[in-house]
Amino acid sequence: MPQTITTGVKALVDDANTRIRTLSIDEAKAMHGRDDVTFVDLRDPREREREGKIPGAFSCTRGMLEFWIDPASPYYKPQFGEDKTFVFFCAGGWRSALAADTAQKMGLKPVAHIDGGFGAWKKTGGPVET
Repeated sequence: MPQTITTGVKALVDDANTRIRTLSIDEAKAMHGRDDVTFVDLRDPREREREGKIPGAFSCTRGMLEFWIDPASPYYKPQFGEDKTFVFFCAGGWRSALAADTAQKMGLKPVAHIDGGFGAWKKTGGPVET
């Protein structure tokens, strides 16, 4: 008997988006490079290699996020202990919505994510390094 999925990914993302701050590309560009903001790239290394990256962004694959945020975890990264605004992004804005929601639930704040993700950033001329 096949599995019955009762909540799809679209519903999960839509639900997350009701609780988190979503930045337009213009808002994100205005925040880029500020000392009080950390951009967090959730894409995997192959995506970053293929598409390029936002200069100065901190890379944290989606699968390690919770472990890197929690100071009690053996995988904790001190970047998540800094008093900054964390701006999450992925390729298109779905993983980053889920990640921002999870980070916020864990107590990280303030957090936001970029509407349309890296794809929209690149398409609108945001700075990219290869």
